[in-house]
This record gives sequence, structure tokens and C-alpha cells, in this order.
Amino acid sequence: MATTLRDVARHARVSVKTVSNVVNDHPHVSDDVRRRVREAVRALGYRPNLAARTLRTGRTGLLALVVADVEAPGLQGLAREVVRAATSQGFRVVVEPHVPDPGPAAPPAGPPGVDAVLVATDVAPAGLVDARFGTGIPLVLLGEGGDPRGDRVALDGAQAAADATEHLLRTGRRRIAAIGARPGEATGPAQPRTLGYRRAVRRAGLDLPAGYLRTTAQHRYEDGYRAALRLFAHEHRPDAVFCYSDRLAIGALRAAADAGLRVPADVAVIGIGDSAEGRYSQPTLTSVSADPAFLARTAVALAVARLDRPDAPPARIAAPHAILPRESTGPAG
Repeated sequence: MATTLRDVARHARVSVKTVSNVVNDHPHVSDDVRRRVREAVRALGYRPNLAARTLRTGRTGLLALVVADVEAPGLQGLAREVVRAATSQGFRVVVEPHVPDPGPAAPPAGPPGVDAVLVATDVAPAGLVDARFGTGIPLVLLGEGGDPRGDRVALDGAQAAADATEHLLRTGRRRIAAIGARPGEATGPAQPRTLGYRRAVRRAGLDLPAGYLRTTAQHRYEDGYRAALRLFAHEHRPDAVFCYSDRLAIGALRAAADAGLRVPADVAVIGIGDSAEGRYSQPTLTSVSADPAFLARTAVALAVARLDRPDAPPARIAAPHAILPRESTGPAG
């Protein structure tokens, strides 16, 4: 027999009305009572009746997490944290990959019947954004660039890039190249990282030789590999490489090995993303990490707040980050 609100109320020693308030995320409930009810919900495996909730509140209790790249490093951890954060707010999560050109018969705005959409990509697809704003459904972006209309929580790309470059400087490197700028990009997700890298190099009083800032069309392993090979053939070979993502950095590690260079003795490498691949690469990869739990909690909170205040100005929140030093930026030889 399915668990009912009355069962949860009895277990938590509160009224049925209080359980309903917690499940529907009403604000006027004490933290202690909210905690007890949520513990009872988890212990008993209670699942809200979505049809009844929709009739009562006009909401389905569903959030969509739309991802542009299902193989992106760190996505599984982020999705897990989004589910955890949403569950604590009484929502369930549907994860859906974004298809860039789904054809005229397919809706471009993610699954139907959701209360809000979270988009985990640096550049929110324009069709998805337009469609969601056309329906009035809240949209929260988890990425650094793209459409300014939605709420956003993301890594501060400029500061992260500056911190990564300064980490390399503290290890004694002075010829620091970078991989990951986008060709012809004046704005977008890569631009803040370019600005942060340039700022750190300039503050250190260093020159930036021509060819040290390598552009890539995408952030795949092979893009990092090819760009790094060009850097390692430079007449002033860099002694460190800052990569805009862990994928690029892992490609650069392979390029160093193929070029006969030792990491970190001959060249240091740092990325952004704290991917599982980087934690197990040879050598292990130093990386800049944004806390996925913070990103998830904040994104869900923004979505819930937007449901209650649809006309509020867009929110912009920077996620804290940290340098995770590993073998790839150890002492130079």
C-alpha cells in the first residue's frame, strides 16, 4: 500500500496540513519541523500524487535538467547534486540531452509539463531559451556565457583563469601559454577566461609571445592535443600551459608525452573542471574546481524563487572555486 500524507504526519509527529506545507515548499514552516518531515518522507518512501498536486497548485513538481553534452566531465556529479537539491525542495528531476537541430516536429524547449528548466551548458541554446521565455517557464543557466535573460549560477571564469595562471607563476613558470580561446570571439564563455589569463600575465610583468594564446573550435581532447603540439614546437617553447577545460588539458598531457616532454619537469599543465579523468591521468592533473553541490543548490533555489517571483530581475551568482594541486604542476626540472 502506498504511503500517505497521514503516514508521514504520524511518523514526524505533526499534522497532515504541516506535511502538505513542507511537501509543497510553503515558507512558513520552522527549520526543525521541515527537517523532521523530510526525514519521514525519506524513511517511508513517500511520493506525492503529482496529478493532485497539479490540480491544487498548478505545478507538476518536475524540474528539467537539460544538458548539451552528456559526456561532459563532471556532469554526472552535477546531475546527482541537482537531484539531491531538488528532492529536498519537493521536486523530481528529468534529465534530457539537448539536440541542436531536432527538426520541425520536435519541441526545442525540453520535456513538457515541467515547472522550470535548468540548462547545464556554457552557452544556452537560443531556441531553447526563446521557447522557454515564450511560455513563461523559469530558466536557470549553469554556465558562464550565453543569453542574459535567465537566472544564472556559474564559475567566475575570469577569476578562475587568473587564479590558475597565478598558480603556475607561483611554481616558478614564466613562459605560460593558454589553450581554449574561441576564434573571433568577443563575448561568450571562453572570453572571461582569456581576460583572466591575460590579466594575470600582465600583472606579473611578463610578455605574451605571438602564438601563445591558442584558439580551439571546441573543447575536445583532440583540440587540446593539436593546440599543445603547436605550442611545443614554438621557438620559445612554453614551460606551462593553462587550459580552459580538463578535456583540453588531458589532450595537452598526451601531446607533451608524444613531444618527448616531461610533465611537470619540462612543462606544467593545469585545467578547469576537476574531471574524473584528470584525477586518474598520468600524471594527475591540477585543476580548478567549482563546487557542484553549490551550483546545484543555487540553481534549484533560483528556479523555485522564480516560480514565486516571475517578474524579479535576473539573478547572477558566482560559484566559489578552488585550485586542486596535483602532479601536473609540480616542481620544474
